[in-house]
Amino acid sequence: MSRKLLSVVVPCYNEENVLMQFYDDCINALDGLSEELDHEFIFVDDGSTDGTLDIMRELSAMDTTVKYISFSRNFGKEAGIYAGLTEAKGDFVVLLDADLQHPPKYIKNMYQYVADGEYDSVAMKRTDRRGEGRIRSFFSKKFYRLMQKLSNTDIPQGATDFRIMTRQFVDSVLSMSEYNRFTKGIFGWVGFRTMWMSYPNTERAGGESKWSFMSLVRYSLDGIVAFSTKPLILSAVLGTIICLISFIMIVFTVVKTIIWGDPVAGYPTLITVILLMSGLQLLFLGIIGQYFAKAYMEVKKRPVYIAKEKHV
Repeated sequence: MSRKLLSVVVPCYNEENVLMQFYDDCINALDGLSEELDHEFIFVDDGSTDGTLDIMRELSAMDTTVKYISFSRNFGKEAGIYAGLTEAKGDFVVLLDADLQHPPKYIKNMYQYVADGEYDSVAMKRTDRRGEGRIRSFFSKKFYRLMQKLSNTDIPQGATDFRIMTRQFVDSVLSMSEYNRFTKGIFGWVGFRTMWMSYPNTERAGGESKWSFMSLVRYSLDGIVAFSTKPLILSAVLGTIICLISFIMIVFTVVKTIIWGDPVAGYPTLITVILLMSGLQLLFLGIIGQYFAKAYMEVKKRPVYIAKEKHV
């Protein structure tokens, strides 16, 4: 009976300070599974500008289980995840970051739940946000709550990309070959039996986060647009309510003027109404524009990533 294979997919961007330590920690963690599984590493260099790719080459030269892909430029973490999952050949695939905020020591426990067929995926969620700024932590919590209300995907509070998946689960994720990818939502949308395990937040082993506040805001908007049409419904509902209120105000103003001879309110009221309506129109156009923009990018059929160098 052939041994099963575990693929370790690691998207990387400027991780030269931690990549060697990450590799060592992974090897230590995988030693506990060596009797049951073979393993392979799929490192994805997302257009790094430091020595990340050189370290990948070095690791590949000394360890035949290490494979890597290097992009022609920075395509983003979502593209890195997609590329890694595409190249992974394992019966099981674990996805985690190279900065050690996803500690490899949990891999063995995660594997036990998918090995016996009880679950198709085991995902990790953080129990706290120690080390994060208060503002960033506040908006992160609000985003997860908003996603739970707006979409039909399973994205609990503190959800991360750190998870182990069966081959069937991975193939289902890859079947969704959309250009605008929001992997957390895709994981939830495909269904299957998923177990959530909690762990305390772990700070980066080195370097700085590649996610600025504005990039996280854009990522959040991408997630909402990708997995919910409720903003469009909300726009339509608010537009209908405003039309009804406007009609009632017109009737009230006409009746008041004809019967009681009261003058129509002047300049301040007029300007306030104009600004309010103009603002709402621009807001609704912006919401609709986001959906059009995503559809525009999809129909162009551009590749999710372009590989400049591969060793797989």
